[in-house]
Amino acid sequence: MESESGAAELGRWLEAALKSRSGANAVFDILGVLQSDEEDDILSATHTCSRLFGALLERGELFVGHLPEEEAAMAGSGSALQKYKVWMRHRYNSCCSRLAGLLGHRSFKVKELALCTLMKFVQLEGAHPLEKSKWEGNYLFPRGLLLSVVAGLIPTEVDSSLLISRFQEYLEHDDVRYHTMQAVVDLVARVTDTHQQQGVPPMFWNNTFTLISAVSLPRQQSDISNFYVKHKEMLEKWKVTQLKEHKHVFEKMWFSFLKHKLPVSLYKKVLVIVQDSILPHMSQPSLMIDFLTNAYDIGGAISLLALHGLFILIHQHNLEYPDFYQKLYSLLEPSVFHVKYRARFFHLADLFLSSSHLPAYLVAAFAKRLCRLSLTAPPEALLMVIPFICNLLRRHPACKALIHRPSVEASGLTADPYDMKEEDPAKSHALESCLWELKTLQRHYHPEVARAAMAINQALSPHEVSIAQLLELSPYEIFEKDFKKEESGPVPLEFLQPQGLLGRRGDLSGEHFTLD
Repeated sequence: MESESGAAELGRWLEAALKSRSGANAVFDILGVLQSDEEDDILSATHTCSRLFGALLERGELFVGHLPEEEAAMAGSGSALQKYKVWMRHRYNSCCSRLAGLLGHRSFKVKELALCTLMKFVQLEGAHPLEKSKWEGNYLFPRGLLLSVVAGLIPTEVDSSLLISRFQEYLEHDDVRYHTMQAVVDLVARVTDTHQQQGVPPMFWNNTFTLISAVSLPRQQSDISNFYVKHKEMLEKWKVTQLKEHKHVFEKMWFSFLKHKLPVSLYKKVLVIVQDSILPHMSQPSLMIDFLTNAYDIGGAISLLALHGLFILIHQHNLEYPDFYQKLYSLLEPSVFHVKYRARFFHLADLFLSSSHLPAYLVAAFAKRLCRLSLTAPPEALLMVIPFICNLLRRHPACKALIHRPSVEASGLTADPYDMKEEDPAKSHALESCLWELKTLQRHYHPEVARAAMAINQALSPHEVSIAQLLELSPYEIFEKDFKKEESGPVPLEFLQPQGLLGRRGDLSGEHFTLD
């Protein structure tokens, strides 16, 4: 239909449907346009449905209660008004179903308008409930309608991150956020049951994470005051008004998501926000241990981030996890100096090893393993690792014996008792060894590395050296620094300096050639 004539036609149908019950059949025409394939027709019809059913909800002209079958109601002995309300309620349900389907439309304009229209109906249904209250003071909210909205936000096949970002403004309302979290729990269970054999599509998990990571709970009870559905009085007995209930549903939502096998990319995204956005709102943070241990087994940066989560549980929530430092120790491989998350690794490792109450054998094992790995590390990594090792020795004076142990040095390299292949730092015999590797690095080809390794030749100062500026050091920065360095004295270019253009006296070229 032409846009201008179509809009005028929709306006006439809307007026007829609202003016009197005799013109109710015009609703069929409006809903017919809503089924169109043309984007402009769908947009116009959606606006019309918003005005039509918004007015009917406010006027109380939709059936309230358990909706009977349409044919049975029309053939029954009810009044004409009762039959009209039942009939119109069925049309309203058809409209909502179509709008929920439009959340997956190819056009974002259509999806956005459908979302806003459905959320308008959520607000109006909340203010004018279509279900009967079981008892006085019962809390009513259109959960079913919101569930259809949330289902449209987390489809299984297409990315809906843009539409979810549009929905975030509704999540600022306490009641919408509370019921959205409940809807996510229901939908995750439904989708996983449906896809048991072939597996849940990764896109569903990505969309679900995008939605639930946008949920941010208030910090205190007094902050729960912003409700989308207005009630004459918000009773304290309603769960939606209690922060502890919000936290309970928040925890349930995240665990319903994290208990499943997720795409590898999602583990990293979850672990990045776990400290600030998830753990503070959980009543039992220790329940995250299963997810964190599973994430550790993936390897790489994900293992490191998982250890950070475990460290938070140990440090802030009194979790007992005796394998923590053994797992951290196992991450110390030659590749750790070359991966792109090297800076984050050593920043967190410095945090994990910051306690002065760690046993000396454990710190010695880390220092020794880092020294051994340093023999093949690039200069930019060594300039950070050497101060890192020295800081460990400063924190634990008992480990300073590793710097110089004549009996080990005199016996040669083959007598080093340290076992590099041992996975348990307690059994590596690091405390019985010495840091001969640092002595070796004093002869490194890069003068800055050799100078840094010279620090162990004198007594270490009690103050730690900050490695924050060294974590992101790159080969390019080292090259630029060396390039701009000014030498104060003569620079040797070769073993014997030339004594003229044709070489030294007695040189073969000087015997056969002369300059005129």
